[in-house]
Amino acid sequence: MSRFFTDDLPISPRIPKLISALYDHMPEIEADRAVLLTESYKKTEALPVITRRAKAFAHILKHIPITIREDELIVGSATRSPRGCQVFPEFSYEWLEGELDTISTRAADPFAVSDETKATLRKVFPYWKGKTTSELALSYMAPEAKTAIDHNIFTPGNYFYNGVGHVTVCYGKILATGYKGIIAEARTALEGLRASDSDYAKRSHFLQAVITSCEAVIRYAERYAELARTLASACSDPARKAELETIAQNCAQVPANPARTFHEALQSFWFVQMLLQMESSGHSISPGRFDQYMYPYYRADLEKGLITRESAQELIDCVWVKLNDLNKARDAASAEGFAGYSLFQNLCAGGQDQSGNDATNDLSFHCVQASMHTRLPQPSFSVRIWNGTPHAFMLKCAELTRTGIGLPAYYNDEVIIPSLMSRGLTLEDARDYNIIGCVEPQKAAKTEGWHDAAFFNMCRPLELVFSNGVDQNVQIGPATGEVSAMRTFDDFFNAYKAQMNYMIALMVNADNAIDVAHAERAPLPFLSSMIEDCIGRGKSVQEGGAIYNFTGPQGFGIANMADSLYAVKTLVYEKQLCSMTDLKDALIHNFGRGIPEKKAKELTEKVVEQVYRMGKTVPEAGIRSIYQALLQGSGDPAQKAKYDHILELIDNLPKFGNDLGEIDAFAREVAYTYTKPLETYKNPRGGTYQAGLYPVSANVPLGAQTGATPDGRLAYTPVADGVSPAAGRDSHGPTAAANSVSKLDHFIASNGTLFNQKFHPSALSGLSGLEAFTALIRGYFDQKGSHMQFNVVSRETLLDAQKHPENYKTLVVRVAGYSALFTSLSKSLQDDIINRTEQQGF
Repeated sequence: MSRFFTDDLPISPRIPKLISALYDHMPEIEADRAVLLTESYKKTEALPVITRRAKAFAHILKHIPITIREDELIVGSATRSPRGCQVFPEFSYEWLEGELDTISTRAADPFAVSDETKATLRKVFPYWKGKTTSELALSYMAPEAKTAIDHNIFTPGNYFYNGVGHVTVCYGKILATGYKGIIAEARTALEGLRASDSDYAKRSHFLQAVITSCEAVIRYAERYAELARTLASACSDPARKAELETIAQNCAQVPANPARTFHEALQSFWFVQMLLQMESSGHSISPGRFDQYMYPYYRADLEKGLITRESAQELIDCVWVKLNDLNKARDAASAEGFAGYSLFQNLCAGGQDQSGNDATNDLSFHCVQASMHTRLPQPSFSVRIWNGTPHAFMLKCAELTRTGIGLPAYYNDEVIIPSLMSRGLTLEDARDYNIIGCVEPQKAAKTEGWHDAAFFNMCRPLELVFSNGVDQNVQIGPATGEVSAMRTFDDFFNAYKAQMNYMIALMVNADNAIDVAHAERAPLPFLSSMIEDCIGRGKSVQEGGAIYNFTGPQGFGIANMADSLYAVKTLVYEKQLCSMTDLKDALIHNFGRGIPEKKAKELTEKVVEQVYRMGKTVPEAGIRSIYQALLQGSGDPAQKAKYDHILELIDNLPKFGNDLGEIDAFAREVAYTYTKPLETYKNPRGGTYQAGLYPVSANVPLGAQTGATPDGRLAYTPVADGVSPAAGRDSHGPTAAANSVSKLDHFIASNGTLFNQKFHPSALSGLSGLEAFTALIRGYFDQKGSHMQFNVVSRETLLDAQKHPENYKTLVVRVAGYSALFTSLSKSLQDDIINRTEQQGF
């Protein structure tokens, strides 16, 4: 008999009601926070920035409207409307100001905005001119870095426009001590300072800001306690009246004081989770090892008879629903890269404890059940797997995968723990890692990881090799020489490395500029109160207060680059089946295939603009001719035949993802061109850079900025996602693909790797299907792969959902390091998911 409770628990009737209310309307932008923030900032202009941040946070929490939604058992909402979002002009505002009239109709993640809200925001925004983190960051960047960003080599837009986030705080400590405990700790530290200390001014103001912020949170919870009492007194339904009275008692107790019950612990957790995202617009605020810090409260109440497994499940399900109530508006370009309204709140279960014992418990199973019940994108549920993971837990997780919602994602302790130790974490801290956002490991409550610091498109430096560093008639990279004059493959590969190294250095410059800007203009005292050792060091996480400090930008396009460089090496240099001149010509002309309509129009406009700058004009007929030529491709039969021949040669080459030793070893070497140079750099917080190999979903919009590549990928189409093989190129089955991906060096990519696979539902049918599926994961992890995630949905279902979205309102799929409602994604991203290789079996 299993030592775990493994039965499926029934879903409470309350949960579907809460979910339905959440998705009744388009998410809405609200202006309350922006107004209150601006009011406070206008009154505190003479004060230190850390003090201003704390006072603004307190002013917001004192006055922002609060609401308790119908049927809720866990309360606290950042907005009046479900899934609404507030505005954070201290980071950036100009993009929103320019998109206020279009954000409700855009393809990716539209938001409703009332005319009243538009008018209010347009009054608020002028105050922030010249005061944002994005403006300061831009002023710190080297001109060459700005140029590289403009030419889509990399984008640091995540933190350029927004807060940082990507962190897990000390949830367990808050549950155990409450914010009164944090306040007492800060006061003790403050009393230990001397006015003559060289850093007294900075430390004292930081510690006072922590106290101000935590006191504001306590008062905010008291507002909810009062509201619940008011609603209870007016409620005629005895059952709901009792629920509201319990809510009032919970909010009066937590998060000010230690949690005494499982319900109080969940309520305290939620206040922390929601208010972190009220302080800053950073996403990927990840709950971490929920099954570990919540378990003592669950077990104690179960033993006392205060809860049953069924009532505990209902409360957990309520938290899962609340995690989907939070939202964030991004600029149109970023929305394409993060499509699906995702906040990447990664919640972890399973794995080892700090002593190396298996940590799976009953609450781990409850977490799986909650995702089964709610079938929502949030939380981004992850499970840690190691050699001691119980098979019962693996099967329960496989059942969740079989639902098709793309959860859970699977992570390998046997790779991640040593990779974190290689970055300086202690063994105990590494064993206690959790996942942040998409796929990024870190030690909770001790780390400022700056994960997702930038997206680096590894295909763009290859384009610069073919153009001698020139892009759109601008010399943006080093002049590595005319490609046709490169006599050996080593010459060619070294030119690629030179372009990579140059652009990686510029990305570091851009990231460090943004890092400094956040420290100067947007330190976060509330967040910092829950990260070691900010109180001890007397500084915010933005200034280096955390124990561990990293910056983790991610590279993507590994499969394209491996297949491309292998094609150049084989066809041009070894077999001499194609000249470099012909290959370059084929790439310039997109193998004679033409380009998408939107891109053809964009390029036509650029040509006309360049001619105009030379003092000339292009007649209307000429403009139409350019556009048609770009749209339709080569009209010359001889040219088309030559391009077709080159494509055929490329298609006949071995591809990454089919368990072929030579190409797999080559892919490992290609990945090093990004991961090894990056780890030589430092950040302003005293930490190091560490590479990730994943794109979120930016492989689609950034692929739309990338020309044709020598692997046969057509211009402006998606780049391969994560470390997965290029779509359709892994033809030897899922095990062969996993074997190939496992040969990459996952240890050096300590900021995370992402391996997507897609299965037809029939592959996981019955117990035999689940057993085969878990064996695939075990086999991949035994070969030192780091991460796996899955879509289990047929191509036919996805195509039908694209045509008839009204019939698939609850279809959730795995996008990249997160899941999202399929119908909420842009068509280009939907197409990318549809086109991934569909495995029929094992």
